[in-house]
Amino acid sequence: MKLRGFFALLLAGLLAVAAAYGQPVGELYHKAEYRIAMRDSIRLYTAVYSPRTASGKAPVIIFRTPYGCGPYGEGQFPRNFEKGYMRSYVDRGYIIVMQDVRGRYMSEGEFEHVRPAGSGETDETTDSYDTVDWLVKHLAGNNGRVGFAGCSYPGFYAMMGGLCGHPAVKAVSPQAPVTDWFMGDDVHHNGVLMLTDSYRFLSGMNTPPDRVPAEKMPSMSKQTMPDERTFFLEHTTLAELTALLKPNAFWEQMSAHPDYDAWWQERDLRRACYNVQPAVLVVGGTFDAEDCFGAWNLYRALVRQSPATPCHLVVGPWAHGAWRNGGQMLGAFDFGRDASWEYYMEHFEAPFFDHYLKDGNPDEAAPLPAAAVFTSGDNRWHTFDRWLPRSAEKLTLYLTENGGLDTRRPTAKNSATAYTSDPSDPVPYVETSAVRRPKEYMVADQRFLSGRPDVLTFVSEPLEEDMTLVGPVDAGLEVMLSTTDADLVVKLIDVFPDDDPMPGYRMLVRGDVMRGRYREGFPRPKAFTPGAPAGVPFRMTDIAHTFRAGHRIMVQVQSTWFPLAERNPQQFVDVWNCSASDFVPCRVSVLHQRGNASSLTVWRLGAR
Repeated sequence: MKLRGFFALLLAGLLAVAAAYGQPVGELYHKAEYRIAMRDSIRLYTAVYSPRTASGKAPVIIFRTPYGCGPYGEGQFPRNFEKGYMRSYVDRGYIIVMQDVRGRYMSEGEFEHVRPAGSGETDETTDSYDTVDWLVKHLAGNNGRVGFAGCSYPGFYAMMGGLCGHPAVKAVSPQAPVTDWFMGDDVHHNGVLMLTDSYRFLSGMNTPPDRVPAEKMPSMSKQTMPDERTFFLEHTTLAELTALLKPNAFWEQMSAHPDYDAWWQERDLRRACYNVQPAVLVVGGTFDAEDCFGAWNLYRALVRQSPATPCHLVVGPWAHGAWRNGGQMLGAFDFGRDASWEYYMEHFEAPFFDHYLKDGNPDEAAPLPAAAVFTSGDNRWHTFDRWLPRSAEKLTLYLTENGGLDTRRPTAKNSATAYTSDPSDPVPYVETSAVRRPKEYMVADQRFLSGRPDVLTFVSEPLEEDMTLVGPVDAGLEVMLSTTDADLVVKLIDVFPDDDPMPGYRMLVRGDVMRGRYREGFPRPKAFTPGAPAGVPFRMTDIAHTFRAGHRIMVQVQSTWFPLAERNPQQFVDVWNCSASDFVPCRVSVLHQRGNASSLTVWRLGAR
């Protein structure tokens, strides 16, 4: 009888869900708008979407955003509630809360980019705390358990919610979170300004000082016409761009802090991740052109600084946010149904929040792996009890004369390959320039650069068996410059064999850029001595890719990646205030000799 009763209840529940699925959200949910007062009396616009009927009390999931919570007004529901990612929370009966952060759209106060935790009497953690406290006390039908989620900049705010210290917050999911805008993500990489993204984003996110709460923000976005390459070639210096963007407080603050000083370090989200109380699900994409750095490195900080916190990592073969809106396609590649948003929600995010926020036992660990990572190449998920995987083995690939890659350290006493980097003719990052940076560049075929003398290429022999590489990629370049500074770009590429359905394709697996002056520390720039050997070590963002048997591993080295990354004047000058005449050619020699061996160190996944 008990078993029969259980199945009857299960069937009734499934029928109820099936009946609700596809039903217009306005028939299922009620919308209420509040202006919740923070501790300093600043009021934040907050939209609350609650189930019209509920069996028992419901958990609360909060999305705080600087991008607006529209549509505003009674009875107005976001279109993305009807299907897809947000519909998953509707169908699960969550109380959904959307909030404009301080100083944006309908919220009062002054907006500050990546406002540091603990920087004043109010910050994003106190605003999160005050919001949660009001919600659990005033929302009818809530079960007293709250979660935060967000992707990209909202991922930063989701983590701030996790740091707020309110006892009702049980789980948070920072996804592609803005983490450190000097070291990684879409403003800088290793101290190099990511030109196309930062110019477009920081102009569009510029908040005028006389702003009043409104449903729309004043349009401040700057266009790169007729295309981004032409535009940035014509506007050579950062000083020219500063003049075009004025007034822009954050851009001007960056120009006043060219090195990784205390101002930047305070804005590193990782510094605050001690003794985190709620469970955390960090999500990212291996081919995220904007916030790839944040996911991997925030997770590392959490595991190191809060070892008792239940912390999970999920990374798929995704572009920015694609785990919420498609996922399995990028450029020429179809990664399969297991890379779709439906698979992600079913296997990772929904089980995570259901476990900690619904009426189960949140004190028990969620039934999720510590790390779930999808490898492109063979297109499959791997689960691990930690990241890096215990079975990963370090593998060093040495650059050799005649354009080879070898696991053996070079023995030649004197050996180098040289190129001239000319800022007036920088190496493009895509074959055809457009107005905006395409997300597909992260997996683009690199054959369009064949024959350029300022791109050095080193390639392995065809692989005899599959090789799965996971984890960070460490470049260790040994160089000599003819000037006092230069950038170094390193790209790891998968070369497909001629008998492949994509014959000869050169798939970018990972590329990154390093400003040479920071080779001894990002707070301590140092000029090169022309003609003297110098080591330039730097860490590239993690990868998860299988090079199939018959494929070859390729490494390319260059000094410009334009206009994805700004051009270096190639002299030890203030890049924010130099003139066009300061940009000079540089002869770069990459050494591959016994005493100065350039290399790339990766991690090979061994047998488990």
